[in-house]
Amino acid sequence: MHLLGGVDRPTSGKVFIDGEDIYQLNDDELAVFRRRKVGLIYQFYNLIPILNVEENVTLPLKLDNREVDDRKLNELITLLGLEKRKTHLPNELSGGQQQRTSIARSMITSPAIILADEPTGNLDSKASDEIVALLKKSNEEYQQTIIMITHNMEIANVADRILKIEDGKLV
Repeated sequence: MHLLGGVDRPTSGKVFIDGEDIYQLNDDELAVFRRRKVGLIYQFYNLIPILNVEENVTLPLKLDNREVDDRKLNELITLLGLEKRKTHLPNELSGGQQQRTSIARSMITSPAIILADEPTGNLDSKASDEIVALLKKSNEEYQQTIIMITHNMEIANVADRILKIEDGKLV
């Protein structure tokens, strides 16, 4: 997943995203690629504790010196059920709300790919179902590719395609 997201460099081979070998990019270009083309959803949210929900969501745009589209921001916040939590800090949110904030942050830049690493691993079944439904909706409505790592076959079965890795090999 880190190879696809431009986080780790491969020791051999190439990684093409949108027709471009991303590892031909220098470090600065690769950082821009990650901010613009890839949304990352982590199992442990990785929210900035001193930033509220709205600030955490818009952080990738601000780091890229891009304007915040208030319409899109409000649409995402509403879609994810966070409209009453916009000014709350991460420690004032439930696990599901923190994960939805992380998802909004990954979607705000309209990336081509969203990489989700066990996005439901720390959530109860109701919150997990909501997150999976939101990712499916993101795929269908925004034509984003979702690549999710999960050990939960119920969640995996929602996907259009399942690739299984056992002992480091694709089976």
